Amino acid sequence: MSGILGRMREIEQLVSLDTEGATPESICTRVAKIFRVSATEVALLELSGSMLSFLYPAELRTAGAIPLSSSAVAARTARTKEAELFNGFTEVKHFSIFELVKLGDTGLDDQVIQKLMSAPILFRNGQVDGVIQVSRKAPRPAAAGPDFTPDDLRKLESVARSVGKMMHKIRAAGQASSG
Repeated sequence: MSGILGRMREIEQLVSLDTEGATPESICTRVAKIFRVSATEVALLELSGSMLSFLYPAELRTAGAIPLSSSAVAARTARTKEAELFNGFTEVKHFSIFELVKLGDTGLDDQVIQKLMSAPILFRNGQVDGVIQVSRKAPRPAAAGPDFTPDDLRKLESVARSVGKMMHKIRAAGQASSG
């Protein structure tokens, strides 16, 4: 029971982040701590028109966008508005081009996504705002750590709701200061 309460507190702390200073980096760093993964194992994508663009990691901002019509997991998450979990991700058809981009100073170029969770970020009206993904990377499946569980996926859905509220507040604050 105390483990569940601790995780709920972590999610509440994410929500209570000061939105004025919140950035995609600070949000994803907090999410990485909640799921006990490295910051480069969290991705935050924003839907703009019919394309998903990376907000985080920064290195992927210029790597291209993902069309909603594609077979990419992030696109499917946005289209179906359903969270998904893959503990055998290397067997799933996905856009591996993004895995080829070197992230940070890890020096671990042989790291590929072995396990992945993906959840939609929704506006209050139910429309998709973006997608958040948490992965476990390693050179091979056995080195990737524990499988994600259905409880982890529910936690990611809760985190996605919190991130959605924060993104809305950040945009509103940006519009208020520019207008």
